[in-house]
Amino acid sequence: MALGPRLDLRQSQSLVMTPQLQQAIKLLALSNLEVEAFIGEALDANPLLEIGDGAPAAADVVPDAADVRRTTLESSPVDQLIGEGRGDDDRPLDIDVATLDRDRDTGDADWGSDYRVTMGAEGPGIDEQGDGPLSLAEHLAAQIAPAARDPREAFVARHIVGLLDEAGYLPVGLDQVAADLGVSATEAEAGLALVQSLDPTGTGARSLSECLALQAKEADRHDPCMARLLDNLELLARGELARLKRICGVDDEDFAEMMAELRGYDPKPGLRFGYSGGEPVTPDILVTPGADGGWDVALNQATLPRLIVNRSYYVEMRHASDDKAARGWLSDKLADANWLLKALDQRAKTILKVASELVKQQEGFFRHGVSALKPLTLRTVAEAISMHESTVSRVTSNKYLLCERGTFELKYFFTSGVGSSEGEGGASAEAVKAAIKQLIDAEDPKAILSDDTLVDLLKDKGFELARRTVAKYREAIGLGSSVQRRRQKALAAVR
Repeated sequence: MALGPRLDLRQSQSLVMTPQLQQAIKLLALSNLEVEAFIGEALDANPLLEIGDGAPAAADVVPDAADVRRTTLESSPVDQLIGEGRGDDDRPLDIDVATLDRDRDTGDADWGSDYRVTMGAEGPGIDEQGDGPLSLAEHLAAQIAPAARDPREAFVARHIVGLLDEAGYLPVGLDQVAADLGVSATEAEAGLALVQSLDPTGTGARSLSECLALQAKEADRHDPCMARLLDNLELLARGELARLKRICGVDDEDFAEMMAELRGYDPKPGLRFGYSGGEPVTPDILVTPGADGGWDVALNQATLPRLIVNRSYYVEMRHASDDKAARGWLSDKLADANWLLKALDQRAKTILKVASELVKQQEGFFRHGVSALKPLTLRTVAEAISMHESTVSRVTSNKYLLCERGTFELKYFFTSGVGSSEGEGGASAEAVKAAIKQLIDAEDPKAILSDDTLVDLLKDKGFELARRTVAKYREAIGLGSSVQRRRQKALAAVR
């Protein structure tokens, strides 16, 4: 074949993210307060944008009517972009995350209680969110007085608590503690033993091995084999499992069980008290009972400015300028303002659409509380409203919903499912946690419920769970083991 130049005509398609589309996607993931700040920056940068107080003349407005800001469970939300007088370049926000946003995680939603604002139906309201949680030191200090045998031991324990790092470890030696306080080594050891007996278990440890050993003793699993495993954690870190198994003197099955038990321990028990929550939360979505027995879903208009484009000012400035560059700049600002209005309007409609479907899917929660919360994933909602999972993920990020039962992040309503003895698709993990809390709150101080007993009681309620799963959910809601609860309730009875 002869080689030579030639002309080829090829046709291809590609997905391109324009700056306007990037802006629209960014707005979708922002909360109302963040959108308000974004609008403030846009007002400073664009002279054609204004905050409207009444019905403007000769201006484009972000619609403030009920069909955009509010929807009901019975009526389908508006699903068309505002369009008249603003061009026909209506790009959807429903874009495949795999091609546009590879940094965002859009996997199945199993956020559980980590994202909730309240602890279920009986949680604090929005006005109580300003009170921050207890720090680790405050949590431990509240337990010292009832558990100490004498004031001197309590004094040493309080000093040790003040030395703990954020993970709950004691970074100094007992000899230094004894020297600082002028007490004997025996008294320093007694004070440390008192701290290590407090909740959370593992606090006051001087090493990872000691922290895990304290938790193993609490769970009654600190046998000689487990002790040898904890004394040789460096072999585990290097992956020398065969050598570690020989040192422990166990077979494959026992070793696998020991490793599973070890993974259930918390290597940094103090970190659960180390977050800086407590900031007031402003809801983005308001859900109220409707007059017809349904639900009204509305955006919180108190945090959304009413934005307008001042077209009369645009016409005046355009006629007053003969410079081509100035006119071009003015046209660009008008296009930016129009696009921002369309993006804000589409954001409002998309949020209402997703929120309405959430209320529909989790209607049992709004009527009966957390016990009626159902398992739900991003895909279920996305398929129901004909959107991509990435869009639903963006909508549910940093958005809070206010209803009669409290304030919740939207991701609170996406929970994993657990087994059901009735075989009806399982129950929400949050419903199981609520059932566990109800059983433990009602237990007799003289007959503390073990995890095995909780498994049986939950089975009677229709939840098919393993003991380890019950223990995991119990710890997730901040409830101690049967040994810890027996000790706490005994101390409470003495006081």
